[in-house]
Amino acid sequence: MSSPSPHEDLQRYKTLSELYEATKTCKKCRLGETRKNYVFGDGNERAKVVLVGEAPGADEDEQGLPFVGRSGQLLTNILAAIKFERKDVYICNIIKSRPPNNRNPEPDEIAACLPYLYRQLEIIRPKLILALGKVAANTLLENNQSMQAMRGKVHKWRNVDVVVTYHPAALLRNPNWKRFCWEDVQMLRRIYDEKYATD
Repeated sequence: MSSPSPHEDLQRYKTLSELYEATKTCKKCRLGETRKNYVFGDGNERAKVVLVGEAPGADEDEQGLPFVGRSGQLLTNILAAIKFERKDVYICNIIKSRPPNNRNPEPDEIAACLPYLYRQLEIIRPKLILALGKVAANTLLENNQSMQAMRGKVHKWRNVDVVVTYHPAALLRNPNWKRFCWEDVQMLRRIYDEKYATD
């Protein structure tokens, strides 16, 4: 199937598998030429909690799955600490193709891929989003705030509660930030238990 045009109506895709099939050969930005695998997302299609990272890294590009390297192992442990398994949630990224050398995605690359993420979220209809890292948070919340300014409060994306924390890769580089992440994910769990656990 050919890549969708930038203006194609993604609403016609009613399931994640339909959306994946329609977009997996996408070449709307330069990353389509350099990736090994299109990293769409993974997890529970009816998840109440969706985790959104920045972009695939080398391990993810190799396997075609999000968060499978060292930062993915840390993320699995963070989830376990607040009593979630990966199969309970859905995990994806702002962009679906690895930027060379894991550089930050460029604005035009984000713009090309963002409609796919938005459609994923529309299909899943989560109650809570955990934004992992500044790029993911700034993109979803359409701001340019610092991590310090965004952490510790509940934001909204189209009426969905959004909690912001550090990307696991940043925690591997800066272990002293782990306690802040722990505060953030405990807040996420508290909101989930208070508002959504029984839905």
